[in-house]
Amino acid sequence: MTLLRDPLLNKGTAFTEAERDTLGLRGLLPPCLLTMETQVERVLTNLRMLPTDLEKYVALNALHDRNEALFFRVVVDNIDEIQPIIYTPTVGLACQKYGLIFQRPRGMFISSRDRGQIAEILKNWPYPAKLIVVTDGERILGLGDLGANGMGIPVGKLSLYSACAGVHPELCLPILLDVGTNNEELLNDPYYLGLRERRLTGEAYDGFVDEFMVAARKTFPGVLIQFEDFANHSAFKLLHKYRDEACVFNDDIQGTAAVALAGLFSALRISGGKLRDQRILFLGAGEAATGIADLVVSAMMAEGASEAEALRRNWLVDSRGLVVGGRASLSGHKLRYAHNDQAPIADFLTAINTLKPTAIIGVAAVGGAFTPDVLKAMAALNEHPIVFALSNPTSKAECSAEDAYRYTGGRALFACGSPYDPVTLNGRTFVPRQGNNSYIFPGVGLGVIASCSRLVTNEMFMAAAHTLADCVGKEDLGQGSLYPALPRIREVSVRIAAAVADVAYQRGLADGPAPNDVKALVQSQMYEPRY
Repeated sequence: MTLLRDPLLNKGTAFTEAERDTLGLRGLLPPCLLTMETQVERVLTNLRMLPTDLEKYVALNALHDRNEALFFRVVVDNIDEIQPIIYTPTVGLACQKYGLIFQRPRGMFISSRDRGQIAEILKNWPYPAKLIVVTDGERILGLGDLGANGMGIPVGKLSLYSACAGVHPELCLPILLDVGTNNEELLNDPYYLGLRERRLTGEAYDGFVDEFMVAARKTFPGVLIQFEDFANHSAFKLLHKYRDEACVFNDDIQGTAAVALAGLFSALRISGGKLRDQRILFLGAGEAATGIADLVVSAMMAEGASEAEALRRNWLVDSRGLVVGGRASLSGHKLRYAHNDQAPIADFLTAINTLKPTAIIGVAAVGGAFTPDVLKAMAALNEHPIVFALSNPTSKAECSAEDAYRYTGGRALFACGSPYDPVTLNGRTFVPRQGNNSYIFPGVGLGVIASCSRLVTNEMFMAAAHTLADCVGKEDLGQGSLYPALPRIREVSVRIAAAVADVAYQRGLADGPAPNDVKALVQSQMYEPRY
């Protein structure tokens, strides 16, 4: 019975006659033997009969909890259909309903009441973790503070690591740092499973996170730690504090930057011109916006622009309008893009008409912010306006794919943060693809783990962006797709992992000398969900 209850070992009705005899399973299973292929068909048949995506999420979560190999087989072979259910956009609703749909704990919950005991608690984890995704739940997608309900995000991210890049699920550890929540609705929710108290802040919070970081690295030597969905004020501070001493990265800052930069490279293959000559206007000035802008600046400089020239071509708009020099109370991460010789501008459309950008990138989680007037203005300024509506879930998207194409006369080079169906306009069919971080972070993680890199660097994300863009073919571009088809994700992840590992070896960050074939090393470590 213990074997049947272990999701890493359970095969259910696929255990052979010999295995049933040897492992004491005779009588504990129906006599019929099913192949994994038949089990997959049964899962999909049941899944497709369910009326809502949330119910499908719950069903897949239950499968994940009882049979990991079968779960990942279903995901890998049907990634287009399943990824939107186990991750964005459905995971946002699942987090909001987390206490209501909770069935079985997955990962580790470490609360602020555990201070002084974190190292002992981590020893309760029964597997040798090499990859941790950790959140404190303060900024879940575009939904805000969801506290302990945010555990759905680390679980979903790690599912994509295994499905998209073959990181073995046994090596993956999702962690929720429960430091309370300031969400009144959750504090009054009878099904909320987290601490019912206000968020820990200040020195107490910093000390708690530091204790976790020390304990995690001691318990799991060499572990890669991904910071996920921390609020801006914590995200930048944690990344800057640990990035030069530990193997860490922040996907909201660095992963989003790499996938957006790859999309820009792809768009320029259609519109022509160099990145260094673009003028980019961001709707948003938080982790995603400044992370993208920082990587774009580095890429512009790699094309020969000076830092001052590159900075001048990137502008931010936040809730108070255009970020300009001299404005009061500018937080540190915005100061680099607070240009001094521009008068304040209150609204996004006026900023477009004043600055005349070639690209607009939405990462502020303000649904519908790219209005028809905004899109028409971009089309009037550019033959091929670059329009990236990257906020998710779908309710927070700056515009839909249909609107992006309709109001630009089919000339927009569009990428989205949530999935959209193909759009037919004037006899031409456009296939928009997500600028989803799942194109980047799984491959980066696999490359770091395969090379045993001691750090994760911006150079690795630059290499990942170039590699992802190189995976986009002429047929993709011909239908308006700025990213490769999702079913190619494992192939893409292998190429990104090899590029990341190459950087680790070249910079002396890896454990040992470079192998003759880095790609073969990466592939040798990939998990394939088979019995």
